[in-house]
Amino acid sequence: MSVVSNKHSPKPRIALTIGDPAGIGPELILRLLASPGIAERADISLIGNQPALQRAAQSTGLNLPAASDWFRIVDWPGMSQEFTPSVAAEENGRFILESLTLGTRMVEAGEADALCFAPLNKGAMRKGGMHEEDEMRWFAKLLKYDGLCGELNILDELWTGRVTSHMPLKDVSSVLTPQSVSSAICMLTESFRAAGKPAPRIGVCGFNPHNGDSGNYGREEIDVIEPGIALAARAGCPAEGPFPADTIFLRAKAGALDGIVTMYHDQGQIATKLMGFEVGVTVEGGLPIPITTPAHGTAYDIVGQGIASVTAMQNAFELACRMGENRVAAKSAAGAAEAAAA
Repeated sequence: MSVVSNKHSPKPRIALTIGDPAGIGPELILRLLASPGIAERADISLIGNQPALQRAAQSTGLNLPAASDWFRIVDWPGMSQEFTPSVAAEENGRFILESLTLGTRMVEAGEADALCFAPLNKGAMRKGGMHEEDEMRWFAKLLKYDGLCGELNILDELWTGRVTSHMPLKDVSSVLTPQSVSSAICMLTESFRAAGKPAPRIGVCGFNPHNGDSGNYGREEIDVIEPGIALAARAGCPAEGPFPADTIFLRAKAGALDGIVTMYHDQGQIATKLMGFEVGVTVEGGLPIPITTPAHGTAYDIVGQGIASVTAMQNAFELACRMGENRVAAKSAAGAAEAAAA
């Protein structure tokens, strides 16, 4: 692997990957790199694939920027491999995993401040060697991180996290505990702080219809969620609730909340995707490095048509920049404090 050397710059340095080379990722990357002000926003190292980007250039009418002080292409073995568009195959699954590994290692090594990737296909990734339930757990294993982590979904200024994720709905109640509720609240709060918002207003969903109706429709709100909120408050992560799941997003829409913690996957996903499917972002929350991606998928059905919306990709990139900046600032502050104490 070789990368054009970076000049010292106040801008964040972003490792950017094309995601699934068989999906719309390459088209989104070209549109992102053509966005106004991109050169002033960040220094970018692109982990890509030439044939996929050439096909994307034909469908979008756009080309990669020339190599410069803000843009460089990583030279790596995946650059020249051929892939069949719109197919979730073993070879593009391996490409996805290898490109994400490379981007992660760049951030770990201090060559980049954050990782941002275009949409992935989980089926291809499993064929290519991913044994974990999702990329979140795959990243945690890659980073040798065994702390709390989970996907956060972001819709403009509204962030959502969840206590449970990819599991059967029938099992959710049995794994909800005050500690898991508290941990989800704190993870969302700390992710807000990592993005530069020190005091987010967090609301917590109930689990049962009508918030359990004082125990008539279930006791999870009383026995699990309320104690979890109290536990999080004692840990320095205050939150409100629980609120009925069918109205909490109306509170957020009215501007009363910055973030929502839901109890299971679709409790938040349905609401956020209805509110803005094409603009949402996913953050791999809780991990030691900032990682962002659009919340939508690879859209195999429209590959090559040049019609894929770039908004979510732009939002994911901007969030990666903000998180990268705050990571650098936090490291700098820690270094200064260490020096002062010496």
